[in-house]
Amino acid sequence: MLDDYGRRIRDGQVWVLDHAGRFCGVLVLEGLGDDAILLDNVAVAPPEKGKGHGRTLISFAETEARRRCCREIRLYTHVLMTENIALYRKLGFVETGRVTEKGYNRVYMVKALR
Repeated sequence: MLDDYGRRIRDGQVWVLDHAGRFCGVLVLEGLGDDAILLDNVAVAPPEKGKGHGRTLISFAETEARRRCCREIRLYTHVLMTENIALYRKLGFVETGRVTEKGYNRVYMVKALR
């Protein structure tokens, strides 16, 4: 929420999903410098939810990570985002830990890439 998206855009970390001229979602990927990429943010516009756009964005993240020769994708989400956690599990992510940091209860997950 407090992220500097101007900087992220300049750094080439932001992608936008457009479908038939409509904004559908946004993806933010951050290289971690250790053969991994952080899926920092994936968001779907409220009117577009339930249409598979989240899966499309995550699939793109995997393709981009492979293009960069990364071995894994990492992410974290709030512990209360149970639907997102379930989706990430269905997509092959596994939980690696739960911590409280910066006042948030976070669930960390990773997906190994082949």
